[in-house]
Amino acid sequence: MKWTEITVQTSSEAVEAVSNILMELGSSGLSIEDAADYAKLKAGRYGDYGEIIDPTKLIHIESGAMISAYFPENINIREQVDLIREKVTALKHVGLNTGKAEVSIVAVDDKDWATEWEKYYHPVRITHFLTVVPQWEDYQIQSPHEQVIRLDPGMAFGTGTHPTTQLTLQALETVVMGGESMIDVGTGSGVLSIAAKLLGVDTIFATDLDEVAVESAQKNINLNPQATSIEVVANDLLNGINKHVDLVVANILAEIIVPLIPQAWHNLNDGGYFVTSGIIADKIDLILSEMKAQGFKIIQTSKMKDWYGVIAQKPNPDEG
Repeated sequence: MKWTEITVQTSSEAVEAVSNILMELGSSGLSIEDAADYAKLKAGRYGDYGEIIDPTKLIHIESGAMISAYFPENINIREQVDLIREKVTALKHVGLNTGKAEVSIVAVDDKDWATEWEKYYHPVRITHFLTVVPQWEDYQIQSPHEQVIRLDPGMAFGTGTHPTTQLTLQALETVVMGGESMIDVGTGSGVLSIAAKLLGVDTIFATDLDEVAVESAQKNINLNPQATSIEVVANDLLNGINKHVDLVVANILAEIIVPLIPQAWHNLNDGGYFVTSGIIADKIDLILSEMKAQGFKIIQTSKMKDWYGVIAQKPNPDEG
């Protein structure tokens, strides 16, 4: 089979957003080379024959990220190159640094491109308790309390390494006591739902607007036996959802968090937590203001690089 490869040069912070654009247009897989990932690598088996190599000696890009998407010949993606360029450039309007935002295209023969990205993806310790591990790695836990999240990053809907995902995972470690019910809005890869399940959340309902993301999340859920009870469906935010839960979690752009705030309030039990991330610096005041206007109490704000995360709580009237 013939394939068409579309490569987008962008910034590290725009990787997930650009990846979503390419997947929505029908990409069968992505290869992501992100300069930020190399800073996290430790010596490991990165050689062609499984030999131990110092990651500082690997040839890699020095800054930004390159995302290559592969489209089968039955999709005439060449006609959509300008559309891809426009969509990537438009990310600037929601506050994302898109870097060079250059788009290139090349025809490729059927080859083992589907595993090309594997050499760039390795176990990453995200928090004190959580480590994200690609499904093909033979990984041994490093401490008695470590929890391993298995992911297939081929669909690239959030692999746990982005600052917004890390902020949300850290927030979950803060608020989860065990036995809670939760809604994960915009679940993407399902990494937050899987993590919550490992941390002790009892029942989890996950949603995403994108059917491809729902399929990706379900595949990742299936890789984690402890998480198979998670329910994941396609839905636009919490429209039409009427549940009473202890946690609502959303790692999405600030502009989308705003209409979610009253929906989260409606679905939260008194005393429940609303955990959000994906908020850039110039939107944090807006989000905090909207949350407070709804009645939420701000428990904690956290920052990583240019991103913010928020833990808010719906007050319990019985506690005064």
